[in-house]
Amino acid sequence: MIVLLSVAPGTLESTMTQDLSPAERYAAARRRAAEQATALASFREMYDFGLDPFQIEACESLEAGKGVLVAAPTGSGKTIVGEFAVHLALKQGKKCFYTTPIKALSNQKYNDLCRRYGTQKVGLLTGDNSVNSDAPIVVMTTEVLRNMLYAGSQTLLGLGYVVMDEVHYLSDRFRGAVWEEVIIHLPESVTLVSLSATVSNAEEFGDWLDTVRGDTEVIVSEHRPVPLFQHVLAGRRMYDLFEEGEGHRKAVNPDLTRLARMEASRPMFQDRRRGRAMREADRERERRQRARVWTPSRPEVIERLDAEGLLPAITFIFSRAACEAAVQQCLYAGLRLNDEESREQVRALVEERTASIPPEDLHVLGYYEWLEGLERGIAAHHAGMLPTFKEVVEELFVRGLVKAVFATETLALGINMPARSVVLEKLVKWNGEQHADITPGEYTQLTGRAGRRGIDVEGHAVVLWQRGMSPEHLAGLAGTRTYPLRSSFKPSYNMAVNLVEQFGRHRSRELLETSFAQFQADKSVVGISRQVQRNEEGLEGYKEAMTCHLGDFEEYARLRRQLKDRETELARQGAAQRRAEAAVALEKLKPGDIIHVPTGKYAGLALVLDPGLPAGRVGGHRGLEYQDGPRPLVLTAERQVKRLAAIDFPVPVEPLERMRIPKSFNPRSPQSRRDLASALRTKAGHIPPERHRKRRSQAADDREITRLRAALRAHPCHGCNDREDHARWAERYHRLLRDTKQLEHRIEGRTNTIARTFDRIVALLTELDYLRGNEVTEHGKRLARLYGELDLLASECLRERVWEGLAPAELAACVSALVYEARVGDDAMAPKLPSGKAKAALGEMVRIWGRLDALEEEFRINQTEGVGQREPDLGFAWAAYMWASGKGLDEVLNEAEMPAGDFVRWCKQVIDVLGQIAAASPVEGSTVGKAARKAVDQLLRGVVAYSSVG
Repeated sequence: MIVLLSVAPGTLESTMTQDLSPAERYAAARRRAAEQATALASFREMYDFGLDPFQIEACESLEAGKGVLVAAPTGSGKTIVGEFAVHLALKQGKKCFYTTPIKALSNQKYNDLCRRYGTQKVGLLTGDNSVNSDAPIVVMTTEVLRNMLYAGSQTLLGLGYVVMDEVHYLSDRFRGAVWEEVIIHLPESVTLVSLSATVSNAEEFGDWLDTVRGDTEVIVSEHRPVPLFQHVLAGRRMYDLFEEGEGHRKAVNPDLTRLARMEASRPMFQDRRRGRAMREADRERERRQRARVWTPSRPEVIERLDAEGLLPAITFIFSRAACEAAVQQCLYAGLRLNDEESREQVRALVEERTASIPPEDLHVLGYYEWLEGLERGIAAHHAGMLPTFKEVVEELFVRGLVKAVFATETLALGINMPARSVVLEKLVKWNGEQHADITPGEYTQLTGRAGRRGIDVEGHAVVLWQRGMSPEHLAGLAGTRTYPLRSSFKPSYNMAVNLVEQFGRHRSRELLETSFAQFQADKSVVGISRQVQRNEEGLEGYKEAMTCHLGDFEEYARLRRQLKDRETELARQGAAQRRAEAAVALEKLKPGDIIHVPTGKYAGLALVLDPGLPAGRVGGHRGLEYQDGPRPLVLTAERQVKRLAAIDFPVPVEPLERMRIPKSFNPRSPQSRRDLASALRTKAGHIPPERHRKRRSQAADDREITRLRAALRAHPCHGCNDREDHARWAERYHRLLRDTKQLEHRIEGRTNTIARTFDRIVALLTELDYLRGNEVTEHGKRLARLYGELDLLASECLRERVWEGLAPAELAACVSALVYEARVGDDAMAPKLPSGKAKAALGEMVRIWGRLDALEEEFRINQTEGVGQREPDLGFAWAAYMWASGKGLDEVLNEAEMPAGDFVRWCKQVIDVLGQIAAASPVEGSTVGKAARKAVDQLLRGVVAYSSVG
């Protein structure tokens, strides 16, 4: 470890030079003069603190003309290296682009650089804003730079440096490919500065950068400038997670281990809130047992941190609603973290930042409750908040006027909001599919916010005690630094036409084979090949062990497997037949039918609200159409409204009775559900469900099974005394042979995988006349200007003139289906849609998507691998239509049932795609371009128009 000592100028120098000879003193003076003449020397004078060794090493490499990859912990100051690239560019008369993954980070960096270099030298380019784009320093989102590269923008002229902040984003499965596209396509003359969180395979990533970008220095720093201490808060006591062991090794605190053991041995008592009564004696016993340890409430945690001098703190809660609830709980508890002077400062800043918001919108946005929390020094921070509100929270937190923030994990992604302490309520979060433990990488990212450089002597990570917590598991999270960078690169339709237009098919294929994804795949093949060799040696041993003196046991084992496979196939056919019969029965259901759900979580009496017929049976949209058979929406006798699937109906279902569904029935109203469920139980609660008799097995009458059984009995090995012992070895041989073939298939699959996917995409685009060999057609040139998940669907809609003649608000509704994705599943009624032309156009978009989906299946383009067109989601169409039609914010948010922040974000994404459509739409005889531009103007008002810059 290198330790830099801060000493008085000249003291160290005079001490070191006293014992040097005249020649050595002269050489040292020459060296100092050379150092003073470097760009790094003048750069260091701009800061009132010394640079760390890793920063100096990276800056020296940059000045020597090398690219750099800097991997260092959050808050260690790696952005200093990016700022040195800006300094070098200005000194050399070149341009520097500073890219970030999210707009909030771009805005923050733009403001930082403006303060240092002045607004004349700094520009900003995001999806929403374009400020001084011809400046020598331009801050932008990574997507903007990717689009520039494909468009051959004149802004790229004179570009000398590109800083890619948070480059580990290339692991992101939705957007990560953009980072690789930029790295591959940047001109060779551009020096790349890659800044990453600490990753465990930085050397591998550096090797790839060296391959595609030339000489790249990899600088890894594990050192945290502010040491981090780990704690567990249980009841009234704050435990240290680690205690110093022998030789400075960290061991888990034995007090915590004892606590976990003691808690595990105690009986669990049913909570009163679960609806089951407890005897008073049981409740008293539980209170006594829990007196030593419990999970503190949110206000208790903040009070404890305040008393210990550990504020400001960020508490990570993996739920937006829980973040808002936490603020309310602290307000109800009477917490006040600000004095009167701070309160006045908060109010003045908030009123200044929100002056542009119309007074009538403030109430809708929850402004007054939000302001009350801020004045007390407490706030929430999550993606559902209005961007202006989030920025105010960030600014107040950095100024020390907000001392407790309850945030979702999105705050950990690069926003500059360091705290003295970080609190984690739980070590489990919802990952979109299930509740899963957070990874060591996520734990490091979250706790990395703790400890403010230059302010705090140490940072603190506090995990709240939960029953069942394992201190060893927590220590593993805190002590592991495994956060590997995994490529998520996949070719897209837009990428394919852009590449072919610039480089032709052959060169494009070669370029894609230089991706980090392919680099990692090729390296992994080496290990798999070694495993294949070991398996082949094992197969020889198994073959010898199954040898039988009576005959060919391999042949006998093959007959046994054929018999087993035939029996399995017949069982599968029987199950498929039953499923088909069940699907036919489901298709006959009508709203108002009372059925008995035979199995599953919602087994029992249910009322059909919507039969949920499969695609093609009804003209409709998401929520009505299903590719995998009927999905009836039902009301259960327990008052739940749920969308069922074919798996809930292993046998055909028949209506037991019918009843009328009131027109006033609202599935979102608990009272409405309760009344209808009560009527359902009264109507059919006494009717017993129909019993289904088990059928005779098909295997009993199958000729092939009879033949195979006879062949087995006639085989010589059938009479062997060691037959079952041989059979066990034969089964092992078969399993290992199957595994070996799978490994060989994986080797074939991993070689040239990216290029093969590209070939399939090119074949589909050729079929649709977007490409003709190396030529990009007019349709292809239009697709090249459309970016996004549904680029091909948008292009096809323009080609088939689906949106011609639509009013601006109607077009906004249609375009929303290209960007919107619901956060929850489709266990709800079909979304409300605008009537008339917009509804017809949306239906046509779904039809075109169905055709493209079938084509993708034909060309083996797999959506689960991140390639292909997902189904358009119509859930935001009504909200976009209303807002573009001039409706008020209160009315739109009530109808949309979504937070203001989500509404603004989706509107901005719709505006972004409308801008692309305006640029890509044909000029002659088309109304789409004009309607798109007008729709942008109509959407860009009120909360959506509030500037994020400044």
